[in-house]
Amino acid sequence: MVPPVPIGKQWCASPAVWCERAQGMSETVLGETVLSVVIPTLDAAGELEGTLAALGLNTGFGAAPGDLGPCDLGPCEIVVADGGSGDGTPGLAERLGARVIAVERGRGRQLAAGAKAARGDWLLFLHADTRLDPGWRGAAANFIAEPANAERAGYFRFALDDTASQARRVERWTHWRCRRLGLPYGDQGLLIARGYYEALGGHRPLTMMEDVALVRRIGKRRLVALSPCAVTSAKRYQRDGYVRRPLRNIFCLGLYFLGLPPRLIARLYA
Repeated sequence: MVPPVPIGKQWCASPAVWCERAQGMSETVLGETVLSVVIPTLDAAGELEGTLAALGLNTGFGAAPGDLGPCDLGPCEIVVADGGSGDGTPGLAERLGARVIAVERGRGRQLAAGAKAARGDWLLFLHADTRLDPGWRGAAANFIAEPANAERAGYFRFALDDTASQARRVERWTHWRCRRLGLPYGDQGLLIARGYYEALGGHRPLTMMEDVALVRRIGKRRLVALSPCAVTSAKRYQRDGYVRRPLRNIFCLGLYFLGLPPRLIARLYA
């Protein structure tokens, strides 16, 4: 039996995998966490397991919380920033191998705290009800490998887990908004180098619109569309209506652009 080969503080049982990962990567990178996936949660037990399973990072479902796991991106970790869930989300996340931190409720605060606690040189912000297509790891690895992307951010194609024709219309509108306006939302994920994220000031402690605030600082020209889909739960659209919810989102976005404080927009949104 071939002994495992160390990767930083982790072990990889296959030298073939080691050789594949080592190509083009420095010893410094291999000794550090390359990617941290940051997920804000609030009563997300019903969605989180599927989201973490779709990541396929092999962080060790059932491993000790916070253990790093090797993947085709190098050593990776999952950080769950929980805003006070009452449905057992923190315990579930830990059992699934994520590192959990408790944060004051509010997605902006949770994302900022998760980024601060993360150990990765690159950050992937992801919603708890969003599942990435299997090809996301290759797309992310290619994005990270390009030096020019150290001052860019990548996002995934928006998709809903509903076969209804109304869902396709929402997807087409979202693609147009991203392409023409440079406004991907948080449910599409955001892949960004830690240094660039910190230089931009990170996520602001906003009640809502924290994703819009960040991508506006990044700017349309520095946003890169990645081909894999980020498949988001359609439950809210099914509950609120495929016409009413997008219109409400547009209305709130317009109010934000006009300068209305996000805390007031949140009251209208609710």
